[in-house]
Amino acid sequence: MIGFIVAGLVIGALARLLKPGKQHLGLLATLLLGLAGSVIGGTVASLLGTGDIFELNVLGFVVAVIAAVALIGVAEAVAGRRERHPVR
Repeated sequence: MIGFIVAGLVIGALARLLKPGKQHLGLLATLLLGLAGSVIGGTVASLLGTGDIFELNVLGFVVAVIAAVALIGVAEAVAGRRERHPVR
């Protein structure tokens, strides 16, 4: 479990480094997006037969970082939409 959290932080941090521009995300958001990316990466790697979902492998790691970058973009779009159109 601790390894899964550390992997999520590493994947989330790498995704934030690879995504251009400044992201307004905290540590918890980075962790959650990294964890979601690692689950997606593990699932894709498992479906391709390169390993188990909880097994660390190169393909799963690369897909996890790509998925986390995409999730950060989605999170920024959602957060930006909330800032521009406040609910009254």
